[in-house]
Amino acid sequence: MIRISKGQRVFSVFNYLFLTILGLSMLLPILHVLAQSLSSNEAISGGRVFFWPVEMTFTNYKAVMGETLMWRSFGISVYITAVGTLINLAMTASLAYPLSRAEYIYRKPVLLMVLITLIFSAPLIPNYLLIKELGMLDTLWSLMIPGAISAFNLFVMRSFFMGLPTELIDASRIDGCGEMRILWSIILPLSKPVMATLGIFYAVAHWNSYASALYYINDRLQYPLQVRLREFIITDSSSISAPAEDLLISSPEGIKMAVVMVATIPIMLIYPFLQKHFMKGMLIGSVKS
Repeated sequence: MIRISKGQRVFSVFNYLFLTILGLSMLLPILHVLAQSLSSNEAISGGRVFFWPVEMTFTNYKAVMGETLMWRSFGISVYITAVGTLINLAMTASLAYPLSRAEYIYRKPVLLMVLITLIFSAPLIPNYLLIKELGMLDTLWSLMIPGAISAFNLFVMRSFFMGLPTELIDASRIDGCGEMRILWSIILPLSKPVMATLGIFYAVAHWNSYASALYYINDRLQYPLQVRLREFIITDSSSISAPAEDLLISSPEGIKMAVVMVATIPIMLIYPFLQKHFMKGMLIGSVKS
């Protein structure tokens, strides 16, 4: 039986207390937004809504769901998140694999160039001119291709690949497998934890895509959800094309909070299904023995 000293008990109590307060500080703002999105206009205007809906109503969500451009932006964000994440993982794995192999003689110069991009980022105007010259302005490719590889995620995946048994790679080469066959048939099936971890990182980044869309997308029909959310926040409910009867009984502030929840909940629902792989990937990919 392991004995726990009094000092360790006190530390554990304060540690749990601190983590509980920290967790509540992150949860309560979300509950406040949710409560406002489900409350009536009178309750919100009177300042009576805190962490529980007052005079509960779904009219704010009906007004948001009746907005056709909202659904279009939602679909664009889903498309960017799904396709962009697949591109990110494929490109990152394709570069991380050769950089993890000692037989690749140019790995150190390439790693140095990648490290430079991690420390120094290109200014906005050169980025814009590059996107323009590539013909990607006002296309969804401008939100997926420029950030196809994250330097930080590349180093995490490379560290994970370096921890895999080299005997498997040697045996595959003896059996006649090429490098691409080894990567897609051997390495990636063994790398589900790190792929899930980086997939979450990339997916959240795409879902929250905001600045890039403002810079490179001029067509309002191509706006992703976060840019559409900005329109709702800086304007009032009169800009919504929902049915008039819904707008009359809804709250401008409640509509904004409903849009925030619509933009937040989908990405939050993904994490529980990938939590196990996420934690394992962070632990294994962060150290190298």
